[in-house]
Amino acid sequence: MKNTVAKIAFNIILILFALVTVIPFVWMFISSFATNGDIVSISDNLFPKPSTLDNYRNIQTTFNFMRFFSNSLFISVVKTGIVLYTSAVGGYIFSKLRYRGRKFLFGMILSTMMIPWAVTIIPQYEMMMNFGLLDSYWALILPGLVNGFGVFMLKQSMDDIPDEIIEAAKVDGAGDFRIFHQIVLPLSRNALSAIGIFVFLWNWEDYLWPFLMINTQEKQVLAVGLKLFNGQYGTDYGGLFAATTVAIVPVLVVYIFFQKRFIEGLAAGSGK
Repeated sequence: MKNTVAKIAFNIILILFALVTVIPFVWMFISSFATNGDIVSISDNLFPKPSTLDNYRNIQTTFNFMRFFSNSLFISVVKTGIVLYTSAVGGYIFSKLRYRGRKFLFGMILSTMMIPWAVTIIPQYEMMMNFGLLDSYWALILPGLVNGFGVFMLKQSMDDIPDEIIEAAKVDGAGDFRIFHQIVLPLSRNALSAIGIFVFLWNWEDYLWPFLMINTQEKQVLAVGLKLFNGQYGTDYGGLFAATTVAIVPVLVVYIFFQKRFIEGLAAGSGK
């Protein structure tokens, strides 16, 4: 009886937390179909009455929304792909190769996870400026191509791969390159999916670094482009909510497709 009551109470708490989390997004989605007047005037009803599709039509003609969207998608996909590969290579090097100083180097990689990102902004900015990469896509792609968290997660995942499989492949004449790409990578797909979701989300919602690096509006990403909805004399709330609703779609698609592997990857990494 006590277990049943505890489960019911726990489920009620989870439902309340879910409602608190979801209601703002529901309100934003409904408001994206309303006029600015209806959005601002909430005295009669908390949820504005949907009445128009103009907000979705105007985000492209007024704010060049698709340009910002495509820039963010390009940067996020390219950087996520590179980070996944470099993380997998790093995980394989630290997990399956034996050499002097391996533990020390891995400790150095882990130490980068303890340093706040804000501390590295000025050095990275000066590097991009000295390389002449300001106001270019390279300034958004190059920093962070090697991710300490990704290397750590992949190393933990690859530790679970039996060494006997690697040794058997070497006996059959396979080298490290072939072993890594044909054996280790397929067996690490759950961890790769989990890291991929994290990295894609971090790059998709990144605001500060693109804001510092990019000066040309045509090269700007969506997170910064949403700021254009705040005008000098007011804010286009309808357009802002419509653009934000569309901006959430890629994240939901990525998570829905990789949800199972994402959970399995986190569970595997947390077992260490």
